[in-house]
Amino acid sequence: MPLIYRLLTEDDTSDFCHKVSLALSRGWQLHGGPAMAFDAASGRMRCAQAVTKEIEADYSPEMKLGQQ
Repeated sequence: MPLIYRLLTEDDTSDFCHKVSLALSRGWQLHGGPAMAFDAASGRMRCAQAVTKEIEADYSPEMKLGQQ
């Protein structure tokens, strides 16, 4: 079964947790741990979390990954 990958990013707020929680509720699985970095341009901390999901269709670059 094909595996697709997304990298979720957001400022370090509850919005990031909600974005990851929504992906998990849609069948995505965590891939590794989260990462944090300071964005000097905006003056904010940014978070990232990789997620993967098995899909039944063949992968296509035109896929809207968030809708899978």
